[in-house]
Amino acid sequence: MNTRFLPLAGFGLLVILLAVGISWMRSNRMNEVPSPLIGKQAPAFDLPMLMDPAKRLDNADLLGQPYLLNVFASWCFACLDEHPLLMNEGKRLGIPIVGFNYKDEPDDAKRWLARFGNPYSAIIADRDGRVAIDFGVYGAPESFLVDAKGVIRYKRIGAITPEIFAFEIMPRLEAMRGEKP
Repeated sequence: MNTRFLPLAGFGLLVILLAVGISWMRSNRMNEVPSPLIGKQAPAFDLPMLMDPAKRLDNADLLGQPYLLNVFASWCFACLDEHPLLMNEGKRLGIPIVGFNYKDEPDDAKRWLARFGNPYSAIIADRDGRVAIDFGVYGAPESFLVDAKGVIRYKRIGAITPEIFAFEIMPRLEAMRGEKP
């Protein structure tokens, strides 16, 4: 065998292994990080409202009905991808969407909402990101579907797409509605 083709064969083998690994990860959803909070109470929080910092909202205020907690920020490019979906399809959920403004300047967030619209029934501000740590937030956007008892039922890392909305969030919400209180 000609030894000058060994580096090329080695490189080809490496490319094949890399392609198989990527394909396997995608098919097994290995790129999603499972949350240890699924099935557990949402972390306690008490945060100021974005639009009126003198008012506060805590997790006890949200008990009694399910809600979608959506982590967003004005500096987040992917938040722009999911925002039209929240604006257009958010009412179909039939539950409040609570905005969780993450590590953002309040004036920047307010301008962003004025420009792109406000799909939220309430918006809390976590300027230093300490509460986000309790939720296991990696960045924005992320979303949490929380039931009426305050238990996290679903976590989405990344933008909500029409497929995620239709095949992940809506079925879980319908299942929650069918459960006995």
